[in-house]
Formats: sequence, C-alpha cells, structure tokens
Amino acid sequence: MRFKAVCFDLDGTLLDTLDDLAYCTNKILSERGYPIHHVDAFRYFVGDGAKMLMTRVLPEEARNETLIEECRKDFETIYRECWNRQTVPYQGIPELLNALTKRKLKLAVLSNKPQEFTVLTVDHLLQNWNFDLILGQREGVPKKPDPAGMLEICQQLRVSSEDFLYLGDTATDMKTAVAAGCYPVGVLWGFRTEKELKDNGAQAIIKKPLDALDLLN
Repeated sequence: MRFKAVCFDLDGTLLDTLDDLAYCTNKILSERGYPIHHVDAFRYFVGDGAKMLMTRVLPEEARNETLIEECRKDFETIYRECWNRQTVPYQGIPELLNALTKRKLKLAVLSNKPQEFTVLTVDHLLQNWNFDLILGQREGVPKKPDPAGMLEICQQLRVSSEDFLYLGDTATDMKTAVAAGCYPVGVLWGFRTEKELKDNGAQAIIKKPLDALDLLN
C-alpha cells in the first residue's frame, strides 16, 4: 500500500457536530443578550478552536479579551453537558474505519477542539475502533494549521509524514497537512467548499468516506 496511516480531522470529517456546536454557542449568546446565528453560519465559525469560535460569533463592537474568555469558559461548561444532543458519525465513516482497520493502517485524530472534548467524543461515538493517538487542542501546543500536532503524531506512531493520508474538511486542515508533509485529502461531506480545499493544497477531493480507499493503492 502507498500509505501506512490515516489522520482524521474530527468536526466535519469524522463527526457531524455542527448542530450541537451551534446550539451551545447560541445558548451563550442568547443568555448574554447578543444575536444568535443560523446553524449554517457555524460552518465558517468553527474549526479554529473554542476561543476563535467565541471571537467570531460575538458582535464586533462587543469583542474584548475578557468577554471572549468568559464566553469560552461558558462554552466548555455547556458543551460538556450538551455535546451529544445530535452529534453522530457521518454516513460511511464506520465502513471506512472498518476497512482501514482490516488493512492494518494506523489511525489518528488531530483536532482544534479542546483535548477533553476531542477524547470524549471519539471515546463515546467511535468507540468500536482503535485510534492509535487522539490529539485535540492542548495548552502550550500550537493549534492547526501549525504542523506541530501532526508532526507529534508522526513521531509517536513512528510513521513518516509522507506515509500519512490526512483527511479534513477545511482550509486549516489542508494547510496543516501541507506544512507537515502529509498527503492532503479534502472531504466534501463536511463544513466547507471544494474550492476552499483545493485553494489550500488538497491533492485529492473525495465525496464520500469510502472514496478514501481508492487513494491507498
């Protein structure tokens, strides 16, 4: 096989988390008297960590570091309670993970979601598969698109970056894969557009999860 391992983004790639992210965020905004946003708007709000999510959803005139940090903490409290209202694996993901496991590829997750929630969601919704390493956003480690997390995965799994497929749904993911030297694969079932993925380095675009198997040979 051409590749020895696959690294997945989480939100918008493995799991459809959009409705729950929107629900929790809008709950914070509503409780503080700020306008809420349509669920579809969150396709462009999410992907760069909880702090950036809060920055993007707050009215520009209200944004300041103190408020953003308060909202970030509120988000973590609410999300801890409400993360699994509607979140599910995307159709085809279980079949893809089964196929990759059968081929004995190493599997990893790299997310800008806080580490606590990255592990929580994978452990509860993808518990049937053995991921060799699960990394979310951690204090002191640069978030994506910095390649630090991806390079850490390569080191810990002892797989060179050129032997990794990297599947993600945003520009952030494609930039991460390119910077780390992985093979960037843009997925169209997630949050962003084909143009965004191609413009940011995707070497392959797939429409459904099992299409990834065609890239292994």
